[in-house]
Amino acid sequence: MSGHSKWATTKHKKAVIDAKRGKLFAKLIKNIEVAARTGGGDPAGNPTLFDAIQKAKKTSVPNDNIERAVKRGSGAEAGGADYQTIMYEGYGPGGIAVLVECLTDNRNRAAADVRVAFTRSGGQMADPGSVAYLFSRKGVVMVPKEGTTEDDVMLTVLEAGAEEVNDAGDSYEVLSEATDLVAVRTALQDAGIEYDSADTVFYPATQIEVDAEGARKILRLIDALEDSDDVQNVYANFDASDEVMAELEDD
Repeated sequence: MSGHSKWATTKHKKAVIDAKRGKLFAKLIKNIEVAARTGGGDPAGNPTLFDAIQKAKKTSVPNDNIERAVKRGSGAEAGGADYQTIMYEGYGPGGIAVLVECLTDNRNRAAADVRVAFTRSGGQMADPGSVAYLFSRKGVVMVPKEGTTEDDVMLTVLEAGAEEVNDAGDSYEVLSEATDLVAVRTALQDAGIEYDSADTVFYPATQIEVDAEGARKILRLIDALEDSDDVQNVYANFDASDEVMAELEDD
C-alpha cells in the first residue's frame, strides 16, 4: 500500500457535491457522447464508452439520458456536437501546477472561461508544455472499501498490472499505467469486486504539500475552473494533510 491520498479523498467528496449540483451529470453525458463518437456505440467493443457509462450509472444519471448520449455520439440520433479536447496549463496560488482538460464545441469560449478563472483566483495561464511535463497519463480505478478488503484488492489488481493502491478515505485508489486500465478494471470485475469508476487521468509525479490557506486558494481556483461547462477535468500537483482537510470542512 502506498500513502494516504488526501487529494483523492477530496476529489471523491467534491464529485458527490458536484453531482448534487447537477454539474457532473452534463459532463458525464458529454464523456459518453465523445466516447461513442470516437470508438463506436457498442460498449462491449469500446472500453472507454463502457467505463463512461458505468461511471454515469454509479452517479445516478438516468438511463434514458445515457442511451440518448450514446445514440447522438454514434450518429444513430441527430443533435450531437463536435467536441474537441483541449488542454490548458497554468499555475495556481503558491506555484501549484494545474492542467485543465476541456471538451468543447467552442474553443474561444473555453479559453476565455479558463483564463478568467485563473485570473480571478490568483493564478495565471502558462505556455503549452510548461506544466504538462509534471504529470503523466495514468489509469485510476476507485474501489469502495465496503464489501472488500485491502488484501483482496491488492492481490487482484497487482496481478493485472496495477502499480500501487492508495488509501483514499472510504475508497481505495488503484493506480496503473493508462494502457493497463482495462485489464485492472476487468480483473476487479472477474473477482466480483465492485468499483465506482475507472478513468484515464493526468497524475502528478510529485506533490506540493499545502497548509489550510494554500488549500483554500487552490480549491477556490479548481471550483472556478470546474464551473465552466467546457471544463471536464482539473488536475493539480498539491496535497494536504488530513488535519488541513478537516479544517477546510469546518469552514
